[in-house]
Amino acid sequence: MRQKNSPVLTSRKMEFAVKIVVNDYSGHPFQVQLSRELARRGHAVTHLYASFFQTPKGPLTKRASDPSTLQVSGVDIGEPFEKYNFWKRRFQEIRYGRLVAREIEKLRPDVVLAANNPLDAQLLVLRATKRAGARFIYWLQDIYSRAISILLPKKLGPAGRLIARYYRGLERRSLVESDAIVLISQDFREGLRQWKLADHKLHVIPNWAPVEEIPMRPKDNLWSRALGLQDKFVFLYAGTLGLKHDPALLLRLGLTLQGRGDSVVLVASEGPNADWIKAEAAKAGVGNVIVLGFQPYEALPDMLGTADVPVAVLEKDAGVFSVPSKVLTCLCAGKPLLLSVPLENLASRLVISADAGLVASPDNERDFIRYALALRDDADMRSSLGANARAYAEAAFDISKIASSFEAILAGHDAVLPLAGAPTQRSRSREELMPLANRGR
Repeated sequence: MRQKNSPVLTSRKMEFAVKIVVNDYSGHPFQVQLSRELARRGHAVTHLYASFFQTPKGPLTKRASDPSTLQVSGVDIGEPFEKYNFWKRRFQEIRYGRLVAREIEKLRPDVVLAANNPLDAQLLVLRATKRAGARFIYWLQDIYSRAISILLPKKLGPAGRLIARYYRGLERRSLVESDAIVLISQDFREGLRQWKLADHKLHVIPNWAPVEEIPMRPKDNLWSRALGLQDKFVFLYAGTLGLKHDPALLLRLGLTLQGRGDSVVLVASEGPNADWIKAEAAKAGVGNVIVLGFQPYEALPDMLGTADVPVAVLEKDAGVFSVPSKVLTCLCAGKPLLLSVPLENLASRLVISADAGLVASPDNERDFIRYALALRDDADMRSSLGANARAYAEAAFDISKIASSFEAILAGHDAVLPLAGAPTQRSRSREELMPLANRGR
């Protein structure tokens, strides 16, 4: 940040307004909520996202209630995104990084907060930030080079290992050159230890979901009626189905439930894995698996209201270094979650500690199906877990406290408010709930 504009913090907020660029490649709901809150506090905030990237988006159009200090802009590369072609995708991501860099050099902000950018793009954005004389905050949502090191050698062999080594160096360089790093989990500290990053630059702020924008809705609503689901028992998977997710698990859940005429598996996603589920379900004659495209953000509360059990899956290799944000969104809906996620993952630990759902290890399909049947057959358990989920979300996802912590980091200080896990209103302990799940054996 330019020295003459260095803001001073009170216990609550910056003493005067600064120019901030929030650059979230994905366009997720909670990042733009942060931009709105920072703008509401008087800062001039430009929120940049990749409009071409295929993923569920948050509310990225200007609202009548938004302050004049907020601008939201999609960055478009001008052609279809080649997500599954490594080489074409890389050049497109570099083009995106250059476009964002151009915006930063034009805007000349005091500080840039960048999340979810591909590694090539992130370095371009960082360098443009430095040229503009601003501070760069790396909002680390995933340790991308770790995922690349696992996935690319499987696809490309020795060439994949060389590429992975390049991206490890690139990610480390970007982190070292950042003025501060926001981690979404304490687990990331261990993952970054080998790179010997300065400890004073590392700050932990867990992800959240905009709980005020996701009210609990009845199952019988306009969205469920449009699909004829108001009288069905719905397992819902909503969100990205990428390389870290096993689509076969959702298909097997549909096969297991096929004898129960009122039970469906609803998949709201796009891409090759979603297409695979749809094709395989048709081939096997599985009529209770429904695949939709991504749904608009405005439909999210009704879609979650339609669900009886939201589902999240994450492959074992993803480990502790990827935290599915869809889990946080589902907590807001007040529904019991069903997870096939590594038990050491932050999302699993959160759901278990909050008594908000049942969690199976990705290598244990038997438990996943058993827990699904237990939730299907026990309304009391669903009610108890769902109440705990909403209680956690309401207690933990306070955007005012979260924004104050970001505000401090943006100004070059430690987070002003600790963001520990919030207490839940447990109606029954996990020890009481787990025997009920055994009924699904």
